[in-house]
Amino acid sequence: MEVKGTAMAGTLESSDAQVTVEPGTSGIELSIESSVINQYGRKIRATVLETLERLDVKNAKVTVVDKGALDCTLKARVEGAVFRASGYTEDEICAGKKLPWGGAIQ
Repeated sequence: MEVKGTAMAGTLESSDAQVTVEPGTSGIELSIESSVINQYGRKIRATVLETLERLDVKNAKVTVVDKGALDCTLKARVEGAVFRASGYTEDEICAGKKLPWGGAIQ
């Protein structure tokens, strides 16, 4: 999936994460800020990268500000930001363009 613009999903509330996705040119550039980085930083990184791989994102700048989100929340926030940044419109979705909501997330 090609990232065409900048988009964000999520909030800075406790137990959530705010994910920003922007176009990139040299693979995935991932920046993570988290209140639990020492305990769960590797898992957060792995979850974000696995989700991007399932969505076939090759080039993007991804920023995650985590406030203790569960894996399922991280996956949903990454997925939402990627779909928004890919430029899908409501008209395209209504016209039958299928988005892999949930199907790409395991």
